[in-house]
Amino acid sequence: MSVAPAISRDAMIVVVGAGLAGLSAASCLLQAGFQHVKILEANEQVGGRVCTTKPFTENIIELGANWIHGQKGNPLFRIAKEHHLLSEDSSETSRDYFFKDGGKHLSVNLADQVVSLFKKLITKASDEELGRKYRDMNLGDYLDLSFAESPLAMSEDGPRIFEWCKRSECSDEAASSLFEVSASQISDYIDLDGDFFNSLGSRGYQAILDVLLKDVPSEIILTSKPVKRIQWDLNKISLGTKSRERSHPIKIICENEESFEADHVLVTVSLGVLKQHAGAMFEPALPKSKMDAIERLGFGTVDKIFLCFSERFWPEDCAGIQLVWDEGPEDKAVYGSQTEEDGWKKTWICGFDTVARHPTVLCGWITGREALHMETLQDSEVGNTCVKLLRSFTGWSVPDVSQVLISRWGHDPWVFGSYSFIPKGVNGVRRQKALAAALPLQNCLSRKPLQVLFAGEATHVNFYTTTHGAYLSGIREAQRLINHYSDKALCP
Repeated sequence: MSVAPAISRDAMIVVVGAGLAGLSAASCLLQAGFQHVKILEANEQVGGRVCTTKPFTENIIELGANWIHGQKGNPLFRIAKEHHLLSEDSSETSRDYFFKDGGKHLSVNLADQVVSLFKKLITKASDEELGRKYRDMNLGDYLDLSFAESPLAMSEDGPRIFEWCKRSECSDEAASSLFEVSASQISDYIDLDGDFFNSLGSRGYQAILDVLLKDVPSEIILTSKPVKRIQWDLNKISLGTKSRERSHPIKIICENEESFEADHVLVTVSLGVLKQHAGAMFEPALPKSKMDAIERLGFGTVDKIFLCFSERFWPEDCAGIQLVWDEGPEDKAVYGSQTEEDGWKKTWICGFDTVARHPTVLCGWITGREALHMETLQDSEVGNTCVKLLRSFTGWSVPDVSQVLISRWGHDPWVFGSYSFIPKGVNGVRRQKALAAALPLQNCLSRKPLQVLFAGEATHVNFYTTTHGAYLSGIREAQRLINHYSDKALCP
């Protein structure tokens, strides 16, 4: 591979964040010939929202990213396939068990019909096929009105299963409620062809990180270096009545006061971190268009609750135990009427899924405001509540839980959430492009050199929320810098 012009080899580049966006950007820049690249990572380990652990046995548990979404055109799927990292378990004989409180096992046929209709309605919104009357609605209202036109809405348990579908979709959207999500703008997200849920093998997402890290020398990754301030556009230093040009226009200051000078800084921190700290992190302040994007784009929390039992109590063909409530938070009449403190342990837990390679472990999902409240509780309280739910709904003999493991992304100081979504009333594409815009802002009258660049899943118009969106955004910004120094594109 040819390298960029000599000037690029001398450019000082600092990448803030060693998640998928930061690692892909650094790898691309190094391959292009840049010689002075550093990565500052706030955490003790790299990976960002990828967190592969082994808490129960020698087998892995994913506290963060779980799947590779889509196949065709997905660079992470390509990496996983080339390095034989995908799961070889193709069993499709298991199914979800749906229960109402009190032990009523709902009809498999009815559940399949409702879930199938729900998927069709979501696909219709994703494919830009919404009728005019739905386009300005939130996603929850669109789904309710559409479902009301189906005969399934007249069945005894159909509406209850449909409410479960909406709660489950909240986890995909990282939203407290679908009544807070735009119906029309989910069409900007692109589903790549091929299976949507692609599972990784025994090494999990850590194996993807390991592949990426082979192209990034360990000595350029500095961990435990949280950044507190980025000073940019430092063109001159005052020396009394005189001034001289600075050698580098950017200074990055860490919380321990250690500082790094740079010609370019690529900020890959989460939208959650920007919401918390952007106002004080940048000097001079970010332009209004970028601050507005940070404020208006949604960034939600999705947590996992892993329950490890001493023995398996669910059938071999059971893929998950799903909880269907008589009244749930995605019922419009109930929405917003319950408090976080009481609500999290009732209707907001959708159910519990089985976990690959862990025959005695279940994983519960919780999202939004209720997830944030759950994070403040002791593991033992959360585990005991989940066991009570399982006993109440299934009527099975459920043993006490042996171990509990909980993700707490909402209170993680280096993330403050899980992934982004587009709220109702927000122009997602406009805000995402503003979030991704490099500084100083460029126009036909001013062509200042690039200084501050932004990457991360929330900056990707078509693949926000995903790991491949994060990865591709890092490539995008690396290519922006390469193009800054050379007209030739050097990255795949």
